[in-house]
Amino acid sequence: MIRSPLMTVMVDSVMKAARSLRRDFGEVENLQVSRKGAHDFVTAADHKSEKILHEALLKARPDFGFVMEESGIVIGKDASHRWHIDPLDGTLNFLHGVPHFAISLGLEREGAYVAGVVYDPIKDELFIAEKGKGAFLNNRRLRVSGRTDMAEALMATGVSPTNRTGFPQFFKEVSAVMEKTSSFRRFGSAALDLAYVAAGRFEGFWEGGLNSWDVSAGVVLVREAGGFVTEYSGADFTPDSVSLIAGNSALHKSLTATLATTR
Repeated sequence: MIRSPLMTVMVDSVMKAARSLRRDFGEVENLQVSRKGAHDFVTAADHKSEKILHEALLKARPDFGFVMEESGIVIGKDASHRWHIDPLDGTLNFLHGVPHFAISLGLEREGAYVAGVVYDPIKDELFIAEKGKGAFLNNRRLRVSGRTDMAEALMATGVSPTNRTGFPQFFKEVSAVMEKTSSFRRFGSAALDLAYVAAGRFEGFWEGGLNSWDVSAGVVLVREAGGFVTEYSGADFTPDSVSLIAGNSALHKSLTATLATTR
């Protein structure tokens, strides 16, 4: 387990927000009779979680900047550090009462992601990683999958339901991957998909059209668990990247090559 002052701040902040999300998730089922009511409730829960995270992190590191899904960019006095916050990754799952969502918190230092926390409050799974210190699930050290055969691989992916113009390309990618692997999953939370790659549950993950708050923490998790993360092109993944392929050394290359055949 990582016990650095930085990780203590990150975990404490995430746990505060998680208590609020867990309570709100318990109320979602009662609101399903009213689509508008449920949607408004989840939107409020999302904003409340972000507010808790923002306030806790601001108190602990008052000079750091922020990149937040709901509130946008806040420039800090310390230009070399920025928090990337997704207060509720898997909003659609949350809205429908599906217990698969997470809080994602990543730290960028001088243009690179250096620490991340992904917490699933329903399963009580805490994924943490810090550059040079490894990746952990609760108290267990993580390693990416050791599989090297694409035919045995289980991949994960995602696509925004609002980006309908991108559906044809997405379906091409899924078809190509399905031909080479055992199967794929689309669970609706990029943060958890990457955490699962770090834990060896998935052999790889790919998605385009991403935002930094979706993947900042997960990128650190995968790398610290011994995996690779790049753009679709194979270039190094940075906070400015929008396409992502993650996996172990063998299958990352295979997944990259498979996806390249669709473009």
